[in-house]
Amino acid sequence: MDVEKGRADKAVHTQPGTAPAYPRPPHAVYTQPVGGPTIIAGGGPAGLTAAYELTKNGHTCTVLEADANLVGGISRTDTYKGYRFDIGGHRFFSKSDEVNRLWREILGDQFLKRPRLSRIYYDRKFFDYPLKPVDAFLKLGPIRSAMILASYVKARVKPIQPERSFEDWVVNRFGRKLFETFFKTYTEKVWGMPTTEISADWAAQRIKGLSLVKAVTSVLFKPFQRAGKGAVIKTLIDEFHYPKFGPGQMWEAARDHVRNGGNRVDQDARVVRVEHDGSHVSAFVSRSASGRETRHTGRNFLSTLPLRTLARIMNPPAPIEVQAAAAALKYRDFLTVVLIVDQPETFPDTWIYVHDPSVRLGRVQNFKNWSPHMVPDQAKSSLGLEYFCFEGDDLWRMTDAELIALGREEIGRIGLVDPAKVVDGCVVRMPKAYPVYDDEYQANVDIIRNWLARLENLQVAGRNGMHKYNNQDHSMMTALLAARNILGQGAFDPWCVNTDAEYHEEQAATDRTAADTAGRAVPRRVSNVA
Repeated sequence: MDVEKGRADKAVHTQPGTAPAYPRPPHAVYTQPVGGPTIIAGGGPAGLTAAYELTKNGHTCTVLEADANLVGGISRTDTYKGYRFDIGGHRFFSKSDEVNRLWREILGDQFLKRPRLSRIYYDRKFFDYPLKPVDAFLKLGPIRSAMILASYVKARVKPIQPERSFEDWVVNRFGRKLFETFFKTYTEKVWGMPTTEISADWAAQRIKGLSLVKAVTSVLFKPFQRAGKGAVIKTLIDEFHYPKFGPGQMWEAARDHVRNGGNRVDQDARVVRVEHDGSHVSAFVSRSASGRETRHTGRNFLSTLPLRTLARIMNPPAPIEVQAAAAALKYRDFLTVVLIVDQPETFPDTWIYVHDPSVRLGRVQNFKNWSPHMVPDQAKSSLGLEYFCFEGDDLWRMTDAELIALGREEIGRIGLVDPAKVVDGCVVRMPKAYPVYDDEYQANVDIIRNWLARLENLQVAGRNGMHKYNNQDHSMMTALLAARNILGQGAFDPWCVNTDAEYHEEQAATDRTAADTAGRAVPRRVSNVA
């Protein structure tokens, strides 16, 4: 689960991260920038992709990034005592050939090809993910498997009607017992709401209409299936590319390309004010950590700031109804507890989903398995324990020491690592990690979007910039379209990207554009209307 842009909030961790030192790929050679300047708020994937595209086409631009040391937003690589880690895991896989080519163009030969192994941890057993029914039934045992099958038959004979919630949808297709085993706990951990309050349409997008019978048939007879006319072939992503030194290496390389092309990426430059006259933006005003303000004038402006933040910092202020809509936008926040383990190997997965309801831990990243270069001492391992929360709740308010103690205790309780082997750790708090899709979010986004449309030289891009829960390739595509608008290469609508969300663990056999496929679905609350 991938926040991928500059923001008015930045992550906080035990020791301030610094840009890691590692070999840089050769810099591209660009023509001298010409034309009117563009000012970009945010140095995450969206902001830096736009700057890279503008720089490559000889256009002057400046990126303003709040963090003094790192770029990449939630796609950065942070460091602690030489250990590198993601804020979540970031696979470099896209269904867009254009995005794949762009990644390769920016980073050169610094990619590793990594095997993908992710599993579900439940009842002290590892289950294949995505679920394979035969594997699941063997590990659940005959009694529980029989109960699951009986529950499935009951659901098929007497389905829940009307089918309104995520819970209804999954129970109708898999039975209540399998739902309670593999769907309920993790979904509620991630989104902080009961599965009875998440709408069925999200399940329909995310799980792609599978039934238990179809899933079992697919597993049992897969060796004998052949592609025929009209067949829909989907393949699981068994491997992916990953930068040698973590995802931040990609965005630090993009920053360096922009600077070497004659343009600017200013860090420690938080955008705190947007000056406008009601039809055009005239300047972004940035503020450093020391309080020094700088006014950046330009011809074109691109914001990847959280949409809520952008609406709040307009000068003159946005209308009351726009401010109210912005204040109503909500976010799910995120904690990573990094544990340094005194053993060379822990478990073979790149990441594990923790469905065990006895712990608050949601997911574990094994950074050494993403890349051995993430760990400076090969006699040790580095794990990222992910907790989903709301800013200001009890988890968020814990001290770093309390969170590290919680992580050590929970990783031991579920039997993944001996707590005595944990020798060090740190914490990263990431606000606004996931935009929340509640009952009113779309109406609120529309109010803000319609008002911003009056500002003819301002565009928005990226996950939080558009309040869309998407992957970094989607954020990049919105930025590429915005950059091409600035370059006069067409009239593109970045808001049209990701209108057809795809299940992220599958890849369609036919080639499609990122505008059609990148991104992921987000749960909506159940409508009050039956």
